[in-house]
Amino acid sequence: MVKSKDSILKGYQNNVEIQKSQIAQFRKTLNNISYTRLGLFLTEVIFVAIIINFGYYWPIGILMCLPVLFFMIVLKRGVAIQNELNYAEKLFFVFQNEVDLIMTGQQHYDNGEIFEDERHPYASDLDIYGSSSLYAMINRSNTVMGMKLLADSLGKPGDLNDLPGRQQAITELKDHIDQTFHFRAGLQNHQPEQLQVIEDKLAHELPGQLKFSRNKALKFYTTIAPLFSVGLFILGSIYGGAIWSFLGLCVLVNFSVVFFHGKNVSAVYLGFSGSSGLLTAISGTVKWTEELKWQSSYIQRFFSVHAAGIPLSRQINELSSIIDSFDIRLNILLGPIFNGFLLWDIRCVMRIDKWYASSSARLIEGLHTISRFEELISFATLAYNEPNWNYPLVTGTFHFEATGLGHPLIREGKRVINNYQFEGRPTVDIVTGSNMAGKSTFLRTVGINMVLAFSGAPVCAVSMTSSVFEILTYMRIKDSLNDQTSTFKAELNRLKMILEGVRILEHPLVLIDEMLRGTNSKDKYLGSKVFIQQVIKEQTPTLFATHDLQLSEMVDSYSKELRNYHFDIQLAEGEMNFDYKLKYGACKTFNAALLLKEIGLSFNPEELND
Repeated sequence: MVKSKDSILKGYQNNVEIQKSQIAQFRKTLNNISYTRLGLFLTEVIFVAIIINFGYYWPIGILMCLPVLFFMIVLKRGVAIQNELNYAEKLFFVFQNEVDLIMTGQQHYDNGEIFEDERHPYASDLDIYGSSSLYAMINRSNTVMGMKLLADSLGKPGDLNDLPGRQQAITELKDHIDQTFHFRAGLQNHQPEQLQVIEDKLAHELPGQLKFSRNKALKFYTTIAPLFSVGLFILGSIYGGAIWSFLGLCVLVNFSVVFFHGKNVSAVYLGFSGSSGLLTAISGTVKWTEELKWQSSYIQRFFSVHAAGIPLSRQINELSSIIDSFDIRLNILLGPIFNGFLLWDIRCVMRIDKWYASSSARLIEGLHTISRFEELISFATLAYNEPNWNYPLVTGTFHFEATGLGHPLIREGKRVINNYQFEGRPTVDIVTGSNMAGKSTFLRTVGINMVLAFSGAPVCAVSMTSSVFEILTYMRIKDSLNDQTSTFKAELNRLKMILEGVRILEHPLVLIDEMLRGTNSKDKYLGSKVFIQQVIKEQTPTLFATHDLQLSEMVDSYSKELRNYHFDIQLAEGEMNFDYKLKYGACKTFNAALLLKEIGLSFNPEELND
């Protein structure tokens, strides 16, 4: 059963309230744990004071171990609760993000501004990247690689043979949408570049950094030194006296060894610092991707590379456990104790070396799988949030036909839909119309829905069938002081790019909105006419929006290659009404005089003719 948008919103809002309640409970538990830790610390201080002032080495020495033991247990419990709190906060973010997107049209993931490029064939004109863009609407990725994969999917058409598989994969993930929320929450618990740093470290830096830990003498000393330290501590607690001096000497030597290798240890630790929580969260979220029996062959390919090795979730969890232990060096109380008694930093480096040698060499590919899931989950969330959108049929032969086609970035209550189709052969469709009647929006509607279709996503339409096109647009042309480029020069550069694309691309589609604005009316008309004749010659399908009615008269000479469409207005008692509906034929009604009158400029068209 397909959910309505209202029921989808209500589900998100219910989950927001659940997470709020859990967050409050976790914070209360953490406060209690903090008081318990303080009490255990004070108890240990009292025991130390008793030994210093009254002796009782044997009984008090034994009792001193109890607060330390309980402190470690409570500390571990506190770390676990803190991780649960962090996870609940990220899950709250995930659900609140969906509420905000449905209610306001704005969300809190990266908007893809970094991928903006005015030289791209269509991205700038169709609002693909940046603020209030298609990318900003879709993106649910939180890794650098995931965001790049999504940008690539929107920046160029996908392989025709892959599109049915991608549609199936997106649909299957939509059916597991609840698990995808947890997947996203796990990845949300870090900075976008953090996982990339870990990947780079594992692939390029770590092998050389670990060499020092394989020294046989260092391995031998690291094995026996903790036995002496702990043994002397126990004997000192029982007998006291000179044993404490020997223990102090042993701890000093241990500190010296750790200090001597400090630079190498820090090099290994750099990049892993504080990442245990991230790795634990990722391990948990990745596990469900391994346990589910995916029906989509597209998703099955993700696991074929590393199916025979150790599960990715287990590899990540093992590394997380080591990094969690390694992070003790940051604790100003426990770090010196663990290094003085156990050479903790060096032992952790050796554990990483052992893990690195025994773990699957396919771990990096496994981490890339996470990013691939992120990209597909972004589209699956879009499909879930837009139950009235539909998957297009993408064919290999020239075709485009859409019913109920709307602009995905316009809110549903304000969105106007249209039907539109190509002929069985390429044509140039000239779209004339009044100012603000919807010409530019219609061109963008066609283009942006094609971008969705060619990425494997559902489109904002009742139905849509399309062959794959390589889109070339000419809409927003700007001058540039930095590049010393005038508006007219920028227009010429864009036209040159389009004409080159028309000649070399296999399946070009041209979308043009008001060509040659930076020159006079006569040159504008002549240039537009020559351009239209050129794309007709190249048999390139083109949508050409213009105010110049003379161009619509070209249909007399090119009746089979050119079609006229228009958007108009209805005038009633001096008021303009826009219906934003595409109609066949050239426009007959214009509104520039009325619009100028609204800002205090009025003229008589007959006087201008005189």
